[in-house]
Amino acid sequence: MKILYTAEALASGDGRNGHARTTDGKVDVDLSMPVEMGGDGAGTNPEQLFAAGYAACFHSALRLVARAEKADVSDSAVGARVSLGTADTGAFGLAVTLEVSLPNVTRDEALALTEKAHQVCPYSNATRGNVEVTLTLADD
Repeated sequence: MKILYTAEALASGDGRNGHARTTDGKVDVDLSMPVEMGGDGAGTNPEQLFAAGYAACFHSALRLVARAEKADVSDSAVGARVSLGTADTGAFGLAVTLEVSLPNVTRDEALALTEKAHQVCPYSNATRGNVEVTLTLADD
C-alpha cells in the first residue's frame, strides 16, 4: 500500500478514563466511560471518536462516487452509530449503523451510491468481515 497520510495519537492515564491526543495537538480530549457502562460520561469515549471518523470518511467516499456518477449530493449527510457489546464468547465487539441522507436523488440512486461508497471507504474496507455494518437511508 502506498501511504498517503499517517495520523498519530497517544492515549494515557487509565484507558477509557484517561486522555487522548494527537501528536499535532488538533485532537486533545479527556476520556471517560459512558454512563451506560458505569462511568461518569464527563469525557468522550473511543466509540464516539470512531463514529465521528467513520461518518466523515464515509461521507467523503459517498461524495467521491457521486461526483463520478454526476449525482446531486448537495445537502447530503452521513450519521454513524457505533455500539460496543459482547459476543457469545465474552469478547468485546463493535457494530456500526451508517445512516445516509441524500435528499436530491431518488431512493434507488441513493441505495446504489451508498453501496458504492461502502466499497470505496477505507473505514468500510478496514471493518469488512470484522464489524457488522448496517447501511440505511435517512428516510427508511
